[in-house]
Amino acid sequence: MAGTSDDIMEFINENDVKFIRLQFCDIFGRLKNIAIMPSQLERAFNYGIGFDASSISGFLNIEESDLFLIPEPSTISVLPWRPQQGRVVRFYCNIYRPNGDPFEGDSRILLERAEKELYKYGFTCKIGAECEFYLFNTDEIGHPTTTPHDKAGYFDVAPLDKGENVRREICLTLEEMGITPESSHHESGPGQHEVDFMHDRPLLSADNLITFKSVVQTISARAGLHATFMPKPMIDNSGSGLHINMSLFRGEENLFCADGGKHSEEAESFIAGILDHVAEMTAVLNPLVNSYKRIGEFEAPRFITWSHCNRSPLIRIPAASGNTSRMELRSPDPACNHYMAFALLIHAGLDGIKRKLPLKHSDDINLFTAPEEVLKNIPCLPLEFETALDLFENSSFCKGILGDLVFNKYLAAKRKECADYYASKRDNHKITEFEMSRYFEQC
Repeated sequence: MAGTSDDIMEFINENDVKFIRLQFCDIFGRLKNIAIMPSQLERAFNYGIGFDASSISGFLNIEESDLFLIPEPSTISVLPWRPQQGRVVRFYCNIYRPNGDPFEGDSRILLERAEKELYKYGFTCKIGAECEFYLFNTDEIGHPTTTPHDKAGYFDVAPLDKGENVRREICLTLEEMGITPESSHHESGPGQHEVDFMHDRPLLSADNLITFKSVVQTISARAGLHATFMPKPMIDNSGSGLHINMSLFRGEENLFCADGGKHSEEAESFIAGILDHVAEMTAVLNPLVNSYKRIGEFEAPRFITWSHCNRSPLIRIPAASGNTSRMELRSPDPACNHYMAFALLIHAGLDGIKRKLPLKHSDDINLFTAPEEVLKNIPCLPLEFETALDLFENSSFCKGILGDLVFNKYLAAKRKECADYYASKRDNHKITEFEMSRYFEQC
């Protein structure tokens, strides 16, 4: 619901709300929260609720550890799976320093700033996500196993598809929370599923995506299953991607709306800007060691190019018309921090517009089967996390958008992650014990 803090207080009092969760993400995209009672909500709106930021990875050191959460009133949502008497609601929060300045490590604020920068140049953007995940069986005490929930494949139906009731419950729960799924289906891998969303402004889409992941994991656990957004949980099956659909508007005009097969110059420069910066952003779009076992495999793109309809390049322009015309970026995976990812993509596209970058010719061949002499002239994404981090570290673009604190904390944490992986006896031809212990339950 939209409204002022006074409207929210009235809603809380009239709807038997007894518990309030104030939620936010760390710089790695992990959802965090603190619970307060309704009597503390007015204080939260006016002054914020303090917390120890030194205990949140990537935030602050112990000598400067105080930060404050201030709930965003428009993000209130009743949690449908909690009791209907003595209800539980949640807010997403912005994070502030004690002096009232926005905390530079708050990725939600980074995305809000990206939207404002785009608007300053006369544009708005809409983003829609297609998010894949896996369902695995659990053992007799509820711990996840590595056995997929079913052996179904792409678009299969029951009884092969054992997850249709879980997907239905996920979609109905999302609707209760004010989020509109467009479609859902079984994906290519055994136990793999996808839910697609209606496009919206970037900040709302990122909030909805965090909600979606929380709902998937909660509803799956209630059904006795383990849901994971790990990019590549099984080496011999499809990885899970996060396809990001973006459209660009000037007023009510969708600049991706083709006229005689040609998009506007701004839309083409927007795509060109993303293609120009995508390699240095990959460490954020694909943020785990495990992410690089997905890239270039099972229709996950590798080559930095674009095409209409063709699903093998990095960016494709789907067959759509009117306000559904858009570009689709196919490389990111759902382990990324969506706020940071969307912010970087918006700034990259805007940079392309500012520099009036021309869009190079499309590659309309199947890049998964093309001969090597054709592929050798097409730039590709980094295929190792270390390479992606090298490009990120040397990127003045990424550092300028993310700011020193986020950039340095993120880079240091991911460098250590790589070192830990190497120390665990890296093996690119299987999913290692390191990956399962680090990502399988946490993603």
